[in-house]
Amino acid sequence: MKIAVSELIVRFMERLGIGQVFGMPGAHILPVYDRLYDSPIKSVLVKHEQGASFMACGYTRASGRISACIATAGPGATNLITGIANAYAEKLPILIVTGETSTFIFGKGGLQESSGEGGTIDQVALFRDITRYRKSVERTDYLAQVLKQAAKVLRDSSTGPVLLSIPYNVQKELVEESILDDIPCAGNVQPVCSRYAAAADLARMIVTAQHPVIVAGHGCFLSAAQDVLQRLSTQRNLPVATTLKAKGLVDESSPLALGCLGVTSDGRAFRHIVDHADLVIFLGAGFNERTSYLWDARLLAGKRVVQVDHDDSQLEKVFKADLAIRGDIRAVLEGVLQSLDGGGSGCIPSLPPRAPAEVLPHFTVIARFFAGLVAHFPQGTQIFDDNIILAQTYLKASPQHRYYPNTGISSLGYAIPAAIGARCIEDVPTFAILGDGGFQMCCMELMTAVNYGLPLNVVMINNGTLGLIRKNQFQLYQERYIDCDFVNPDYALLARSFGIGHWRIETGDDVDRLFTEADLAAGINLIEIAWDKNVFPAYKVDR
Repeated sequence: MKIAVSELIVRFMERLGIGQVFGMPGAHILPVYDRLYDSPIKSVLVKHEQGASFMACGYTRASGRISACIATAGPGATNLITGIANAYAEKLPILIVTGETSTFIFGKGGLQESSGEGGTIDQVALFRDITRYRKSVERTDYLAQVLKQAAKVLRDSSTGPVLLSIPYNVQKELVEESILDDIPCAGNVQPVCSRYAAAADLARMIVTAQHPVIVAGHGCFLSAAQDVLQRLSTQRNLPVATTLKAKGLVDESSPLALGCLGVTSDGRAFRHIVDHADLVIFLGAGFNERTSYLWDARLLAGKRVVQVDHDDSQLEKVFKADLAIRGDIRAVLEGVLQSLDGGGSGCIPSLPPRAPAEVLPHFTVIARFFAGLVAHFPQGTQIFDDNIILAQTYLKASPQHRYYPNTGISSLGYAIPAAIGARCIEDVPTFAILGDGGFQMCCMELMTAVNYGLPLNVVMINNGTLGLIRKNQFQLYQERYIDCDFVNPDYALLARSFGIGHWRIETGDDVDRLFTEADLAAGINLIEIAWDKNVFPAYKVDR
């Protein structure tokens, strides 16, 4: 039976298990949108295509499933680019479907033509370095192979965004629906688990160490290793620091939790490792600029180092390891526990004392807010954060309070649309945290939440400045402030125009009132935290 290519693309998405597509229609992609009309896939109309790509990021980060975004030719596609670049950096499986002018007018200057012919922009080329696979489908005779390759990349353990750019006339051509028979069935992207003999070597290194420390990264989430990591940490009295992206992997209120290891954290994990550790075990952690304190040599000096990662390109990328293991983290840790249970337990190391986290006077309101958030939602939340610096120190995250920092390429304006994408699939209290500068890049997507009745709490730090830029100019450029300060609107009026709740926090009592009176589970709220633009978090700026 023959069906239109537009219908085939929608069925392809269904077969991949895509339940939600984020985007904005345009003339050159309307055939696909028309087929979505009768599909079980839900479409979400965004206010800007960048919001669509960020929503797809949030959906995938929260669910682990393949997501999709869709846009028309030219400006629709180019508006997706920042979010897709973020997805590429995060290795998120996102299918991008874009339209294009009909092939018979390529090179003739058609409206929004992006074929690369006749001096027009080359739409596919723009995505070349931010997708794992990309193809302009100008004929149907190779469509089957294109879809197979796209599905393979989206379901691969080293995945990333995939672009299919389909000219308008090709969308309307007829093809055999049997093309779909060879496409893999739906399902989550899961790593392959196996056991590794090197786990016994790691077990021996743990037993012989005086003060081993684990640095757990996002790879532990990818391999679903949380419970195994917790067992190893508890049985061996091993303290655990996490990277920013793995914050909440272990309960940060635990006595074995060192908190975040990172240049913008409170520094407790750094000091513990530098002063006490003789063995540092990296589990799925890339040791990037944030984690490494700008690759400070003191962190690993005089220590044995182990690195476990499923991605071979990460092993010894930055430092020389005494033991490097390529494999699934969960399987390796299970092997370690098995080796220890087999008689290699040795003595359990004692923990050196650690100083409690200090709350500086200017930060009491934000600390009280994060403490209140965790206490108010003991069953859990999901938190998307552009700001990062405050939560890294003052939020005590846990596996129940899933924390999604804006890593990737760290683009401002990510938190709100990403949180909306996650809220489409996760029915849990959801927070988006960002500064007032980032808020003005994406605040229009609040109306997307309103349009679809998606509960969301936006926590905005209002200091009338681009805080990181002002901090840099204060520390490195002799207080020569330029293009960092701005005037804000009346956010109470803005919230009222959106038809959402507004809460302004200036004191601790305001925090208490928020958690007592606001509907933070089922409402849409703008929570404005007043902040002095000249109060900077105490971390080192080195550029």
